[in-house]
Amino acid sequence: MPARAGRRQALSCGPLGDRATRVPLPPLPDSTPVARMAQTNPLPVPTGPWKITLYDQENFQGKRMEFTTSCANIMECSFDNIRSLKVDCGAWIGYEHTGFCGQQFTLERGEYPRWDAWSGSNAYHVERLMSFRPICSANHKESKITLFEKENFLGRQWEIGDDYPSLQAMGWANNEVGSMKVLCGAWACYQYPGYRGYQYILESDHHGGDYKHWREWGSHAQTFQIQSLRRIQQ
Repeated sequence: MPARAGRRQALSCGPLGDRATRVPLPPLPDSTPVARMAQTNPLPVPTGPWKITLYDQENFQGKRMEFTTSCANIMECSFDNIRSLKVDCGAWIGYEHTGFCGQQFTLERGEYPRWDAWSGSNAYHVERLMSFRPICSANHKESKITLFEKENFLGRQWEIGDDYPSLQAMGWANNEVGSMKVLCGAWACYQYPGYRGYQYILESDHHGGDYKHWREWGSHAQTFQIQSLRRIQQ
């Protein structure tokens, strides 16, 4: 069905609306804010099935929209906030603020009736989720990451291919990680043991998989502290 010209701004975020058979518009010109952001912080182009359904009210009520690609600002799609969601296909990363900034939230397949379902046991709770994108490199079966004691990939190192609710319990010397190399897959790293505290989502197809300093873990990162991590499921 041909898209209506008046919907160009909303559809730039990739919604399918209430009809799953609707054909998405082609990419917008490089002059758009989203395109300019992609030039400075390139995102991988999805090559597989991703689908997420968003609601502007809790418990899957209110306005509803479906997306199969990233959205840098949900307000451009006539939402003031995301208050519940369903992940139908793939893994996604949600952000507290527009422009893929702020706290990060791992969104794997399932239902999230309220903000605390994705915020979980973060260091502080926020009721905002204003941008999101697919995690293209997520591969639970084939994931490897190398931890380094110091920044710039120096000091003691440890290659991991499994989930660890407590790094210290498994022999890591302290509660900090200086730098990390994601060899394959995508990982959710947590500030505290038991997958608690701030989340940092590290991907093999971002930064070339190299995270040499905590400043590269996310705009909300403020410390080297990492005490648990797990593989993200596609």
